[in-house]
Amino acid sequence: MLQKDALNILKSGRNVYLTGAAGSGKTYTLNQYVRHLKERGVPVAVTASTGIAATHLGGMTIHSWSGIGIKDSLSDFDIEMLTQKEHLWDRYNKTKVLILDEVSMIHPQVFDSLDRLARAMKGEEAPFGGLQVVLSGDFFQLPPIVKGGATRYVDSSRAWRDMDVRVCYLEEQFRQSDASLEGVLNEIRSGDISERSQEIFEELLSGERTPAHEPTRLYTHNADVDAVNEAELAKLPGKAFSFSMSTRGKGSVLAGLTKSILAPETLHLKEDAIVMFVKNNFEEGYVNGTMGKVIGFEDGMPTIETYDGKTIYVTPATWEVEDDGKILASAAQLPLRLAWAITVHKSQGMSLDAAEIDLSRSFVPGQGYVALSRVRSLEGLRLLGINHMALTVDPYVSELDRKLLSESAKWARIIQKFSDEDFARMHTEFVEKCGGTNDPEAIVRNKSFEAALSEPKVPTHEKTLALVREGKSLKDIAKERGMTFGTIVAHLEKLVGEGRDINLSTYKPKKTDMKIIAAAFARAGDTKLTPVHRALKGKYSFDDLRLARLFL
Repeated sequence: MLQKDALNILKSGRNVYLTGAAGSGKTYTLNQYVRHLKERGVPVAVTASTGIAATHLGGMTIHSWSGIGIKDSLSDFDIEMLTQKEHLWDRYNKTKVLILDEVSMIHPQVFDSLDRLARAMKGEEAPFGGLQVVLSGDFFQLPPIVKGGATRYVDSSRAWRDMDVRVCYLEEQFRQSDASLEGVLNEIRSGDISERSQEIFEELLSGERTPAHEPTRLYTHNADVDAVNEAELAKLPGKAFSFSMSTRGKGSVLAGLTKSILAPETLHLKEDAIVMFVKNNFEEGYVNGTMGKVIGFEDGMPTIETYDGKTIYVTPATWEVEDDGKILASAAQLPLRLAWAITVHKSQGMSLDAAEIDLSRSFVPGQGYVALSRVRSLEGLRLLGINHMALTVDPYVSELDRKLLSESAKWARIIQKFSDEDFARMHTEFVEKCGGTNDPEAIVRNKSFEAALSEPKVPTHEKTLALVREGKSLKDIAKERGMTFGTIVAHLEKLVGEGRDINLSTYKPKKTDMKIIAAAFARAGDTKLTPVHRALKGKYSFDDLRLARLFL
């Protein structure tokens, strides 16, 4: 099916499952539909099964949006309690369209619970309480995590059967040729590996390819990942710094929270360690999957140089489980993990610039497809090993894929019977049903408003610069921005490094302190902080030294 056909069906208000291989434009199509709805004032909730996927659409996880939190299922009592939460009731009452991306990772039991909760919230017995539900994903990606028993997918849920889903299987390709990584992935999907792809695998196994960046190694087993990371860390000289996770909360809520966090409970780091950020913080310049190297420790906290050249002074991040404004559990840890190696499962949803992948011990169908699809291009890929299982996919998924293709083809034929005028009428009627507007002038105003919201955000260090120019003290700036003093100093370093016209004289340390610190740097013969900090026996904090260094 073509994107324009899928958009016509979406705009008509039907429940849709949007699918297709990598590069077919699923995310683009969803974004186009979201823009269409917002321009017409139709309230839409944009969600995904994971936080990583949610960032692709600028949304939130379905667990957070719906209110189910970490629960796998909801009892009648749970639903009764949730319907009494005013903020949730208001959210459901306003929403007309629910978008759920990466739906393949949703367990059918969870999906049925989401349906039951939506019906209760909306007070209607129609599937999902009458919301238009737009699902998107690819069943060739990782399935839901199942504790024992056979894997079940969301299509086996009662809610899926009740929804009268229109399948829109996008088959256009907007990326590379068949000799590309996408071509190889499509052949794995079809179960027909060509001679050309076999040659590509042999080339990737030969070791002749050298990725441009330090590659992340992907393994199928946790034991391999832990062994590689520990061995690589042990090879590095210098002092090891340890960071322990601090937690608050009790029972299963806290246990579920800590289990969901990709950062380890105890993190060991050394200078030159390869790390990966495991949380999104757009203001500080990193997202889940950003790779980099530890280039030093300042005031006990690591400084990371990312592969795209950013320098980030890392401070602890916080993860929370909130219910009706009350925090039930929280955890704080550096948003990092060692990243010489990670598991294929942990890599789900990430895009890696470079990877070395060991698929020699693949033990379930689909692992090879998931691992290979993490890398942006063949240029960043090297294979350490591969077995037959790695190139197979779940037979159930293969059969389901054929059915989805057939179902999509059926709807593609059906919609050919409708004219452009027919679709325009259906689109108009659905917007009116949702309480939106079809008034051209209102649409233009909404477009302007959305465009203003989507304008590039001011970089975080630029916001600090504005406050510096107002003459505020560094402590006041840190308080106003809700950041640490060290982070503000890091912003000043970045501004100076960019050669910005900025007067920092009011922040210069006292003459006596500057004299002592300058002498220590001179004796060290370097600009690194750790030797100076040791030489001065901790008299000045790392942040003090960093600030003074700006005036040397």
